[in-house]
Amino acid sequence: MTTDSGKKTRRTIHQHQWHQAWDNSIPPLATIQSGEEVFFDLLDASNGEIKPDSTVDTLRTLDFSRVDQVSGPIYVEGAEPGDTLEVEMLDLQPASWGWTANIPGFGLLADEFPEPALKIWDLSAGADGWGEFAPGIRIPLSPFCGEIGLAPAEPGAFSTIPPYHHGGNMDTKHLTKGAHLYLPVQVPGALFSIGDGHAAQGDGEVCGTAIETPMRATVRLTVHKDKKVQQPHFLTAGPLTPRTNTDRYYATDGIAPDLLEATRSAVRHMIEHLHTTYGLSRVEAYMLCSVAVDLKLCEVVDMPNFLVGAFLPLSIFSK
Repeated sequence: MTTDSGKKTRRTIHQHQWHQAWDNSIPPLATIQSGEEVFFDLLDASNGEIKPDSTVDTLRTLDFSRVDQVSGPIYVEGAEPGDTLEVEMLDLQPASWGWTANIPGFGLLADEFPEPALKIWDLSAGADGWGEFAPGIRIPLSPFCGEIGLAPAEPGAFSTIPPYHHGGNMDTKHLTKGAHLYLPVQVPGALFSIGDGHAAQGDGEVCGTAIETPMRATVRLTVHKDKKVQQPHFLTAGPLTPRTNTDRYYATDGIAPDLLEATRSAVRHMIEHLHTTYGLSRVEAYMLCSVAVDLKLCEVVDMPNFLVGAFLPLSIFSK
């Protein structure tokens, strides 16, 4: 889109322009041409319920009917079912603060951590800065959005909590500035939405929250007729985790005949390691795993057991 003066403009979606289901009946907020940029001013995943001065008591009164909202949808001219929508992450700027929480009933080990816990982060150093988890533990920021998706072909309202073949709550920490995401178009116009800003996260987001933060996101949306994907594909901006992949890793393994139980076991062992080695409380260790520890499928072919590793980057600790 250009003005009469020939200057390129971009659409702006504001914080109050959100919806809470993937639903192809939701009217689009804007219609754009393929290749046009859109700027989103996004609230955090709590939809503004958690603030910089919040305490753990805030978690006890969260209205879960409002969380994990997404902003949009955007109608992209020319997008038809069977096409692919390319989402280029042009810029991602977190707010000056964020939060990580253990929310009762939520997370990989929810049955083992029934009490709420909340950490408010100082993110004033910006997108290329660091957030201090505790004295001597600093997490490099690597902003991305956890919720990115298109409207589904099926009629009705689908929860924003899980991921789907058309996108959704993917929580993929590699979708940072410069990455390209490819989503299968299910309905005319694609109906693109985005939300759930994260300043940093470990692969797995095991306690259910990352460094949650309001986000200012700029994306370019481009329709491709000659590229076909059935579920999301993406191209990273460069090498994976370049800001943490600068030192050795300490890893704990989980081994079990069930993949989920192997994952839970690996995280339990890492929590115990962080607790005994660094003096963190168990819930602090759990939250640190969610923002910094990467889960990896180390072995999936020697039945009856799977092996999952939890990888802790030692670069986050002061020497």
